[in-house]
Amino acid sequence: MQLVIYLLVYPLLWMISILPFPIFYKISDGVYLLLYYVIGYRKKMVLANLKRCFPEKSEEELLLIRKKFYKHMCDLFLEMIKSLTMSQEEMKRRAKFHNLELLDKYAEQNKSVILLCGHYANYEWVLSLGQHIQHDGFGIYSPLSNKYFDKLIKKTRKRQGGTLISMFETAKTVLRNYRDNHLALYGFVNDQSPQVSHARYWRPFFGTVVPVHTAAETLAKKFDLAIVFFCVKKVKRGFYETTIVDITDNPKAYPDFEITDMYTEMLEKEIRYKPEYYLWTHNRFKHRNKVPAEYLKENTSLNS
Repeated sequence: MQLVIYLLVYPLLWMISILPFPIFYKISDGVYLLLYYVIGYRKKMVLANLKRCFPEKSEEELLLIRKKFYKHMCDLFLEMIKSLTMSQEEMKRRAKFHNLELLDKYAEQNKSVILLCGHYANYEWVLSLGQHIQHDGFGIYSPLSNKYFDKLIKKTRKRQGGTLISMFETAKTVLRNYRDNHLALYGFVNDQSPQVSHARYWRPFFGTVVPVHTAAETLAKKFDLAIVFFCVKKVKRGFYETTIVDITDNPKAYPDFEITDMYTEMLEKEIRYKPEYYLWTHNRFKHRNKVPAEYLKENTSLNS
């Protein structure tokens, strides 16, 4: 059945991906109208998330942000499809990077790096960073249930300069590269909700206490990896610019979870700048009523 679905869907994705950008974005406009006005995909959740994060904004402001978000989200997912056939030259023209000399410095020091970013702007095209750096780029991802589409997405990312590795294989890969003295950069889209049973740390995100992933910080300390943040801006439709921001080259010098706090604060600042570019359909606050009792005792002033 997986193969049948793949054989039926892939030709359509390929045909969309080869369209010229003006026609391509006309399709995105049509998908937006269908998704927003006809299907109403997760509109209530998006508005609830926006209200929680921006209580100071009026209903009118939030509804405008929601509309802008859906337009961007349709562009984003169509741009993922576009990646199937985009040339490296076209990708370089549309996804630009600033402060690459920071990564060059770490390469000269033979120091591997962890890159942290959120589901903001086009977090898929940033994997093309691998075309610009001396490190071997790895993107941490959750494997797709359909093995044929999973193979396709890995092939596509590889062609654009990044190797995808399963979140379940990350620690093994980092250990192997460390032992082999292999220069690597590991990209974590680090704003998902971990399972409560695996949560080691809770902290506020836009004022609401939620569990956060700490694996990136843990790996950085264990293997002495530098940590950087990707600050992404959508310049205009189909064009993105990313600034690489240094967090630390000495993670062991920080108390546990302080680096995670620094990253979360950077991500919040990025989202506040242009909230319509964050992936608000994620139910980021689904565990807000499961905050451990010991955390509430230690942080009585926080509202979960």
